[in-house]
Amino acid sequence: MSKITLYLEAAQKTALDAGFAAAFGGTPTCYYSAPGRTEIGGNHTDHQRGRVLAAAVNLDTVAAVCPNGTDVIRIQSKGYPLCEVKLTELEPIADEINTTPSLVRGIAARFTELGCNVSGFDAYCESTVLPGSGLSSSAAFEVLIGTIINDLYFDNKVSAPEVAQIGQYAENVFFGKPCGLMDQTASAVGNLVTIDFFDKDHPVIEPVDFDFASCGHALCIIDTGADHADLTDEYAAIPGEIKAVASYMGKEVLSQIDEAEFYAKIGELRKACGDRAVMRSIHFYQENARVPLQVEALKNNDFERFLMLVKQSGYSSYMYLQNVIPAGYKAHQEVAIALALSEHYLNGRGAYRVHGGGFAGTIQAFVPYDMLDRFVEGMDAVLGKGACHVLSIRPQGGVKMEVR
Repeated sequence: MSKITLYLEAAQKTALDAGFAAAFGGTPTCYYSAPGRTEIGGNHTDHQRGRVLAAAVNLDTVAAVCPNGTDVIRIQSKGYPLCEVKLTELEPIADEINTTPSLVRGIAARFTELGCNVSGFDAYCESTVLPGSGLSSSAAFEVLIGTIINDLYFDNKVSAPEVAQIGQYAENVFFGKPCGLMDQTASAVGNLVTIDFFDKDHPVIEPVDFDFASCGHALCIIDTGADHADLTDEYAAIPGEIKAVASYMGKEVLSQIDEAEFYAKIGELRKACGDRAVMRSIHFYQENARVPLQVEALKNNDFERFLMLVKQSGYSSYMYLQNVIPAGYKAHQEVAIALALSEHYLNGRGAYRVHGGGFAGTIQAFVPYDMLDRFVEGMDAVLGKGACHVLSIRPQGGVKMEVR
């Protein structure tokens, strides 16, 4: 896929240069950007090597960068402590699990394994992809660091999908989170794409030519206000339980098992793995079959059918995948409240669904333009001003930015 130039605007360059000078002194020599992503279809299918429909969005993480001639990568993200990683230490460090240095170390380690002579650099970063926003700030950061190393020290030998795989490797092995590959791929590649992860080393990525701006609906991401910082176990349980079902049937992931074979063994699976694991597996089969139908609907310009499939995805996530309300939560059910508000304000039109990992973070809604003002006003009144974000699809993935 050809890359579309992304230009650095003067005001942004001024801010980045000032931040870089304050953090490190001197002047940056280059600038990079990686976008957040929105999952359009395929909720929790990627870790089972299933199908997804995803897009890069017009919120990103940017960096002003300069090689520093040392064996240390230094990253100063606005509002956060300085991150320093020594390139002489490229093994996982137990005390670094769930920290930014672990991601940087993991990415540098994987590039080194590929034959890249990674060297030190200074980077000052700013982001409009807020942590916990459901737009995957972690994937944007991973793709950003991978894009920088690939450009500075590897002559861009690594493709965008491979940059995504490197980010996933760092998150799985060094950061300690068993994530799939959708977030990193959508951020690295850009635009609207459908991805089939069945061959984990060579995912099939196809662009989907559809202009959401012409469909009469706004793409909204609503921040529910819930914090997902203490929900790692909830997220990990989803792939863990589904993989337990696959393991019982002698495979690694569900995409390797025929759906009819799965249903024939549900009685055994309930006893061996538990009902929730079975329900979550049912969601996988339904959701994985839904993605190509969504793609087909968009390619045929049948937006009403697409909206119906989005609603079905939301229902399946709520009922079968069960990633809306964390186990045992009573007083705080922010995602469920946001979904209920969406149903109320859309009144049978548009579509809405839980977005991304679930439990906290965000939901997604496709809102008719004639309802948008009232929808935003209603959501913000309950969830806080600025909770509802109206987004657009970004054509660029992880890129080096050009200065005008």
